[in-house]
Amino acid sequence: MAEILDETDLQILKTLQKNAKLTTKELADAVHLTPTPVFERQKRLEKKGYIKKYVAILDPEKLDQGLLVFCKVKLQYINHEMADSFTRRIMRIPEVTECYNTSGAYDYLLKVRARDMKQYQEFVLNKLGDIENISAIESTFVMSEIKQNYGINI
Repeated sequence: MAEILDETDLQILKTLQKNAKLTTKELADAVHLTPTPVFERQKRLEKKGYIKKYVAILDPEKLDQGLLVFCKVKLQYINHEMADSFTRRIMRIPEVTECYNTSGAYDYLLKVRARDMKQYQEFVLNKLGDIENISAIESTFVMSEIKQNYGINI
């Protein structure tokens, strides 16, 4: 059973989602507490896994990784061994920024970043193409990103 968070814990989480770079004092001011209890609450939220990690969100265009592709992958057959093997391989491919095991016509949905279509083609041929047991791939190319929210609605 999940622990029930109080309103202050939720406010800390909401505030950190907007700006994880806040100092303890700035976070305390934002939630109307003193720094010591806010520090203790933040450490507890980290320890209990509510806060998984802190990251910087980079601009893919400025880093020459502007092509965003959602790639659906279907395996010829799937069992625990095949799923584990596929997962291990995908975890080692840097172009894949997210991977989801899905239901429906395809088994996996990959979020892939590439410099351009040529690099994506190389990814498909040389990285996905090296994985045995793939029976189908379908690529959807993102023309523009409309909404991108990394937070959770709490």
